[in-house]
Amino acid sequence: MTSPIVLGVESSCDETGFGLVSNGRLLGQGIASSAQQHAEFGGVVPEIAARAHLDAVVPTLENSLAASDVELEDITHVAVTSGPGLATAVHVGLAAAKAIAWALDKPLYGVHHLAGHAAADLLDHGPLPDKGIVLIVSGGHTSLLEVHDLVEDDIVHLGDTLDDAAGEAFDKVARLLGLGYPGGPVISAAAVDGNPSAFRFPRAMLRPGDDPYAFSFSGLKTAVARTVEKLERDGDPVPVADIAASFEQAVVDVLVAKALRACRDKGMQTLTIVGGVAANKRLRTHAQEACDAAGIQLRVPSIDLCTDNGAMIAAVGDMLVRAGKEPSGLAISADPSAVLERAQLPSAG
Repeated sequence: MTSPIVLGVESSCDETGFGLVSNGRLLGQGIASSAQQHAEFGGVVPEIAARAHLDAVVPTLENSLAASDVELEDITHVAVTSGPGLATAVHVGLAAAKAIAWALDKPLYGVHHLAGHAAADLLDHGPLPDKGIVLIVSGGHTSLLEVHDLVEDDIVHLGDTLDDAAGEAFDKVARLLGLGYPGGPVISAAAVDGNPSAFRFPRAMLRPGDDPYAFSFSGLKTAVARTVEKLERDGDPVPVADIAASFEQAVVDVLVAKALRACRDKGMQTLTIVGGVAANKRLRTHAQEACDAAGIQLRVPSIDLCTDNGAMIAAVGDMLVRAGKEPSGLAISADPSAVLERAQLPSAG
């Protein structure tokens, strides 16, 4: 029997991604980003993102096929992000995936975007553990999950952000410091020469009685803003590197502390960190040190699999196919506010 070749399509925000996966192995992928088109606005503009996806769909698909040494006719299944995400952006990828699945007469699977992030690590480090804690940190989401079999079992939300996601806080602080967009890379670059202890910014939701698994970064962002305002009001120079490093350390401290607590409380021996913020070097280093000290295995995908990409969606599709799951079908609709309960999103038809 010929091994399945699953095409994954991702367009939930400002990256257009296509990837091909077969039996848990990444064959190749193509990614186009419209981040620079949003830079002057300090964040993603949905209409601009949607138009960029329309322009990028065909060339990015062609790039993914060339990188995989696969012909379009070789594809056996199609998987696509059908939620959550920016409505206009999700619709573009969903329409493209439907067109491909219809033209090739192949099954179509609707995939939850965050399940894709969770699956990304298997493309680097092999099959996911039977059970573990997954920390998703991205521009729009910060979630702490208890995950068993990703495509067979319900996904348990231990905690989510109460306000700003970690990546959103990076974007807003970068704007405060005049560093540009997207915030994650520019904050990290500025922080290299900074002192992470120069400013003692708050570590929210870590006090006794607080929800042990929930996150809040709005207060941290406000603390940075007030610090910058005071320095400017007093006529003092703004030490951008020190503020960036201190802010970054505050985010990392909260993420790692809560993830490790979840591992201890739930008796889990594996922590997987995924999402765009998982590319942050300080987070990767601090998490590794903490996990080593606690005897917990840490899994973090390579940087090119942390940000939104089609390969992670193909990885979920590949798991669904091998598990014998029924396709979602061409009637599936976009669900921009989809809650992560299962990896596969069902058809509304």
